[in-house]
Amino acid sequence: MVDAPVSGGVAGAEAATLTFMVGGSEEAFARAKPLLEAMGRAVIHAGGPGTGQAAKICNNMMLGIQMISVCEAFVLAERLGLEHERLFEIASKSSGQCWSLTSYCPVPGPVPQAPSNRDYRPGFTAAMMLKDLGLVQQTAQQAGSATPLGAMAAQLYRLFVQQGNADLDFSAIIRFIRGERPAG
Repeated sequence: MVDAPVSGGVAGAEAATLTFMVGGSEEAFARAKPLLEAMGRAVIHAGGPGTGQAAKICNNMMLGIQMISVCEAFVLAERLGLEHERLFEIASKSSGQCWSLTSYCPVPGPVPQAPSNRDYRPGFTAAMMLKDLGLVQQTAQQAGSATPLGAMAAQLYRLFVQQGNADLDFSAIIRFIRGERPAG
């Protein structure tokens, strides 16, 4: 028995490029690895039972926080008159570089495969991000670990989802940060 959550979303599943975060004994990992390798490009043994799930929620907390920071930067840049393409060009080659920017940019244009270029049709829904951030907060509380940015990210995604955006991609939170109201 292993726990083996994934990262890579729908596109990763379709292309068999998922990353598997595997928790379980060395023996169980060795038995599961060939099966998982058929579906993904990276199969990483995280440690004993439960550590695959621990890696997943920690990874998704970073992702949720990073996406919000990227969205805030783009909204600020818009208000300061800096074009999306210029901010992307600079930040993607500077210390602001992260996956949320270079692979999943929340504004249309710079990353052609990003959901922002498909009216935020999801690869990973806002509801799923909220679920994972909720798991992070529950687990952090049980572990006695402070996650103030994770808590704030969960609160922002909760408000975003409550406004009727659950089925949009999680990168659509840029609309919330801009102060846009949902259509309809």
